[in-house]
Order: sequence, then C-alpha cells, then structure tokens
Amino acid sequence: MTQTKTTEPCIISVAITGSVPKKKDNPAVPITIAEQIGSTHEAYEAGATLVHLHVRDEDERSSSDRHRFDELQQGIRKRCPEIVIQFSTGGRGRSFEQRGAMLDLMPDMASLATGSVNFPTIVYENPPDFVRSLAPLMVGHNVKPGVEIFDLAMLYSTVDLVNQGLLKPPVHVQFVLLA
Repeated sequence: MTQTKTTEPCIISVAITGSVPKKKDNPAVPITIAEQIGSTHEAYEAGATLVHLHVRDEDERSSSDRHRFDELQQGIRKRCPEIVIQFSTGGRGRSFEQRGAMLDLMPDMASLATGSVNFPTIVYENPPDFVRSLAPLMVGHNVKPGVEIFDLAMLYSTVDLVNQGLLKPPVHVQFVLLA
C-alpha cells in the first residue's frame, strides 16, 4: 500500500517570554528587545508561525509600553517576515487604558481574555466592561483577537461577544491551561 503525504497548514505558536519570569529565575529568558527578536527568529527558523509577545521595562517587569512594542514588532517583521505577531494585552499591575494603548500599531493579533482569572498571588482582572471596550478597539484597528479561554465561563462570554457584534466570526480561541 502506498502512503501519500498531505500538506495541511499547521500553526506553531510560541510565547518567547511571559509576563513573570526574570533573568534571576531563568538566565535564558529573553527580556530585552534584542533578545526577544533573536529568540523569535530562532523559533521562526525552527518552524514557528505565530509569536505571542510581552514587553518588559528596565526592571524586567511586564509592561504595556507602546514604544517597546513598536520596536519589537519592527525588529521581528524584519527578521521573520511571515510570522504572525500577537501582542499581549495582559494586565499585571497596569491600567485598563494602558493595556490597549499599543493596538494602533496594528499587530496581526492581540490577546483578549474574556473574564478574570485567579492566579496564586493575584487576580488577573478582566471585568466585562473592559472586555466589551477592548474587543471593538481590536476590531477597529484590524487586529484579530486571540481569545484566551482559562475556564468554561470565558467561552460563554466569547459567544456573548459574538452575539453582541463585538467580535467577528470566525473567532480564534486559545485554551490556556494552568498547572
């Protein structure tokens, strides 16, 4: 029997750095813009097709700094021209206004958690009013929301956002599993 190979498209997503680990936790975590561009390029060369990005301030804390996102996106576009760029709109310690301030840079995608999450030491707040304002902001900037689902209620919230016309189908859903 002859076996035929098919070439189905495959999305390999990478999150090269998160919002929490620092160099003291793992010396290999890419923190600076140059390190993140290099790490993304390595992942791209290995087959990654989507990169989820966080930026850090000078003290390695998670940030929503628009200029850092701009510099990071420009560097990645030069070195990895076909990769899908997804900005984080996560909010550890940032205001709701700050969390969407970089969307006018028009990354391909941005994360959108449709509810709040209890982490061991902090509540990741995503109140309904904030989500209902962030979703159309993304759509208005032609940024595809990457809907982050941490629990079943967030899936129901996503359906409500589609029914309210705040998200356009088809919806890109990412299940986030916490250990």
